[in-house]
Amino acid sequence: MHDPTPDLASFAIALADELPGNWTSEHHAHAQYPDQFARAEHLWDMNLVAHAIAEHVLDQDAVLTRDDGTRLYVIPRPRSGEEFLVGAIAPADIPAEAFRTVREPDGITVPDDPAQAAADITTTLLPRYDKALAQVRDNAARLAPALPPELVVITLSGRDFHVTKPDRADAAEILTDNGCVYDKDHDHFVLPGEDTAAQAQAIQRAAAQLVQLGIGISVRLPQAKPALDTAPVAAPTPAAPAARTR
Repeated sequence: MHDPTPDLASFAIALADELPGNWTSEHHAHAQYPDQFARAEHLWDMNLVAHAIAEHVLDQDAVLTRDDGTRLYVIPRPRSGEEFLVGAIAPADIPAEAFRTVREPDGITVPDDPAQAAADITTTLLPRYDKALAQVRDNAARLAPALPPELVVITLSGRDFHVTKPDRADAAEILTDNGCVYDKDHDHFVLPGEDTAAQAQAIQRAAAQLVQLGIGISVRLPQAKPALDTAPVAAPTPAAPAARTR
């Protein structure tokens, strides 16, 4: 007669030995209820296993990991002392957008028999997982790489700010609206520095508006240069302490 609460830790170890390939098993006892959700964060299932996690308090789980990174999530089936639920865990290094339109490789119920459970997983769950993973990886390869944001460089030259010409017309309009004048000869904008207080406010306002458009800002200030025809001043030599006499 089967124990009403099967030994998950021992079952998971035996299952790892029966599955083809090199698998390791990690058993985890839940100290508190939220633990079951943290461990199943990337569970790739919308059926039996997901329902069990959402509707029942689970005091333990096990994760089997193959040497290629494939992971399986194993729990005792609630209200059954003779069965386990096994689901696949989605890889965490693939963008979420790649999983859209891909059907989950839903988990399965397996008996409290490691050899039979391994056979069921090998013929049912793993093929579904491999098919879904191939689709997800294909989707990920088709995702357009994110373009780096446009960068506007603001350089203080003398009393004026020089601003590189942005590619976007709305960004150039922001510079013009904030007092910048386009220099055709040097292909950049110039913010004159007759009124330094107003100039500082204008360049800060323009930078904030450019950031709202998703444009990066780089501010470059001139490095201080030593005055010409001056020799470095040697550090003063500390005076010798006066000798004490008695």
